[in-house]
Amino acid sequence: QVEFVETGGDLVQPGESLRLSCVARGLSIDFHSIAWFRQAPGKEHEGVSYIGSRDGITVYADSVRGRFTISRDNAKNTVYLQMNILKPEDTAVYYCAAAPGSLSTDVALLSPSWYDYRGQGTQVTVSS
Repeated sequence: QVEFVETGGDLVQPGESLRLSCVARGLSIDFHSIAWFRQAPGKEHEGVSYIGSRDGITVYADSVRGRFTISRDNAKNTVYLQMNILKPEDTAVYYCAAAPGSLSTDVALLSPSWYDYRGQGTQVTVSS
């Protein structure tokens, strides 16, 4: 059974940092591209960041570029999202999604429907 588990969400103040982890179970991420999406209450899913399977190409949403960094450790079957200078508008449930191979950077952050697997998510709340 394939499962993706996200951890690291928390309540933090604006300007602080968090690191989210996405661990894959029952599947090797070596040949999968991974993306982070988020969904705030009453809003659509938003693609945050993507990392390719072999080429390691990264893509970021304009809203997080320069503040967030995605990385992967295939040996640990884990993808990370380092989030710095957090803002209240970053508040959302963050979840990872996986697709075999690599996706075009044009569609990587468009929709979670491009991905075969997704986790349940972890809550990030940024508030003073």
